[in-house]
Amino acid sequence: MELSLGEMLMIALAIVVLFGPDKLPEIARGLGQGVRKMRGAVDDIKSEIMKEADNPISDIKKEIDKVKQSAQEYNPLADIKNQNFIKEETPKIDLSEDDSHEGPVSR
Repeated sequence: MELSLGEMLMIALAIVVLFGPDKLPEIARGLGQGVRKMRGAVDDIKSEIMKEADNPISDIKKEIDKVKQSAQEYNPLADIKNQNFIKEETPKIDLSEDDSHEGPVSR
């Protein structure tokens, strides 16, 4: 909304006629305070929007860190050993020194 110079002069003249020149500084102060409050409210709204917009990003980063931590702690070999997929190696017996072994039977 743009006001031309002539329109602004008409508004100023109407304010002077309606309220008088004595009340003009008081009205200007009130308008200034109102504008400052509006700017403060807009700044508060902007900061709230930025906080809300930032939270999902930080939540995603936290989730990524949790996944990384879980991946570092995961040991697939421990799970496989617990399920007996990998049999622990038994010590090999040297059959030449074992007297209980009879060897192959030939007929």
